[in-house]
Formats: sequence, structure tokens, C-alpha cells
Amino acid sequence: MNQFFKDAIEFIPILFEGAKLTILVTLGSLVLSTLLGMVWALMRVSKYPALVWFSSAMINILRGIPIIVLLFYIYFVMPDVGISLSALHAAIIGLGLAYSAYQAENFRAGIEAIDRGQIEAAMAMGMSWSMTMRRVVLPQAVKIILPPYGNIMIMMLKDSSQASTITVAELALQGKLIASSNFKNATVFTLVAVLYLVMCIPLILLVRHLEKRNASK
Repeated sequence: MNQFFKDAIEFIPILFEGAKLTILVTLGSLVLSTLLGMVWALMRVSKYPALVWFSSAMINILRGIPIIVLLFYIYFVMPDVGISLSALHAAIIGLGLAYSAYQAENFRAGIEAIDRGQIEAAMAMGMSWSMTMRRVVLPQAVKIILPPYGNIMIMMLKDSSQASTITVAELALQGKLIASSNFKNATVFTLVAVLYLVMCIPLILLVRHLEKRNASK
């Protein structure tokens, strides 16, 4: 046990550097997936069949492609057509695109949960469709989508480990590099697991709080 703590003191600073990149990838992809997911969702509930068809097709495509394949495509294939991205940017874009499909379904469910009568009343008062969404629908939908949104954040944090496949030196890759250099697999990956858990616990508690708050209303 003493040896474990001695090794932990040596390894943790290196793993912290990886954890910083893990957080950066998670936050970047969270912002991108949220913005894109909202766009897909609004297109899905629009009155224009072409937009509904396009957004549905994009959501199904993104849900059907494994994240790791999407990352490989962005990082290794896109340079063939003249678009070269750093590993970090490719990871953020890849995870953001992949999770935008799940965000879109979450947002769409929240929007469609709003009473249709409220939308019709707002339109009857002269509000445009966009104004109705901004002032009537979305403020209410946000309360509905927050708990599943928190779950998506947790999944995204854990899936950020896939960025290691395109050489992003995040937590999982740092752990692998340390373990391969000293063969102390149990110590290293125990520390990696603990660090992921430490990062996830605040999100887990946030989701639980949001679920309780919604249940009490």
C-alpha cells in the first residue's frame, strides 16, 4: 500500500495534465453538440418538410456511425481533401458531431412535450414561429431537458477517452503511456478510474438534483 501511494504521488501530476485535456475536449464538444443539436431539433419540428427530412437524415447518420470511426474520418481522411485539423480540434468536432444527434432528440422531446395549445395561442396573438419558440416553448422545454442533458454530459466526459485513438494526450492515453513505461498497470489504471470518477461525481449530483427538483413540481 505504501508503494501505491508513492507511485500515485509520482503519476498524478502527469495524469492531471491528461485530465485537463479531457475536460477541454468535453467542454468543447459539449458546446458544439448543444448548438448543433438545437439546430437539428428546431429543423425537426419546423413546418418545412425539406428541413425535417434533412435533419432526420443527419441525426440518423450521426447516430449510426461509431464515434471512433467519425474521429478517424475527421483526423485521417479530411486532410486528403485539404482540411487538416489538430488532434484536439478533430476530437472536439468529432465528439460534438456525434453527440449533436443525441442532443437533438433530447431537445425535440422537450419541445414536443409543451402543450400544443400554448403554441397555437402564441401564434394567434401574432407571434412568429421563431418568437414563439424563443418566448414560449424553449423556456419551458429547458426545464424538461436538463436532467437528460446532464446524463449526456456524463457520457460525453467518459467518451472523451476515445480521443486517445487520434493521439490526443488526454487522461486515458496518459495512463496508457505511463503503464507501458513502468508496467504498473494496477496502480496507473486505478488512478485513472478514480480521476474519471472525481470528474463525474459533480455531474452525477447535479443530475440527481435536477431530477428531484423536476419531480417535486
